[in-house]
Amino acid sequence: MTTLVVGASGATGQQLVEQLLAMGQEVKVMVRSTARIPDHWKQEERIAVIEASISALSISEMANHLTDCQAVASCLGHNLTLKGIYGKPRKLVTEAIQLLSQAIEKNALGEPVKLVLMNTTGNRNRDLKEPISFWEKMMTGLIRLLIPPYPDNEQAADYLRVVVGQQNKFLEWVAVRPDSLIDETVVSDYETYPSPIRSALFNPGKTSRINVGHFMARLIVEKDLWAEWKGQMPVIYNQPV
Repeated sequence: MTTLVVGASGATGQQLVEQLLAMGQEVKVMVRSTARIPDHWKQEERIAVIEASISALSISEMANHLTDCQAVASCLGHNLTLKGIYGKPRKLVTEAIQLLSQAIEKNALGEPVKLVLMNTTGNRNRDLKEPISFWEKMMTGLIRLLIPPYPDNEQAADYLRVVVGQQNKFLEWVAVRPDSLIDETVVSDYETYPSPIRSALFNPGKTSRINVGHFMARLIVEKDLWAEWKGQMPVIYNQPV
């Protein structure tokens, strides 16, 4: 199986690529600059590096990159700088998911392509009417107004839920929602749930980036796990020690 990973040079994207390689997969990585990828990727026969800005690609160009891919994963996110948060493109993740979805549909391959989106536990799955407290609702509304990456994450997941939907012939999807991201060097025990079990704002949990990469890779590789979560937005937490 070959997977295209966008946002592969980021902290979580690199972990996902390493986990896919550990599971024996072929990987294409799309990065704006090869300067930010690990040196050993450049010698790895199972990695094809595509140096391109996803926001500059047409649907046809993206479709060409996806012709031999059975899965796509997005670990795209905004840099935590003033330019990254408030500069363009403000809808980086949403526009990338739209482009990837449309390119997959343009290719119209015989088997549905898997698309895994790294999202956030701060975003609610509106299909499940997940409960939220009054104060969290107020704070979320304020964050939505003041921090552009937050609505970008919401809209990216909503595109999959509403536009792609559950019955698309060419595309199946999962949106993975980690809580507060931390760095760890090895995969540890983690738990997954259909919905958050704690407040992302007032009582957040922790999720290591390597665990996110491991879970996303397993979704791509393991058929039974994919069948369990496709069309859903699982939440992932590190298991308490």
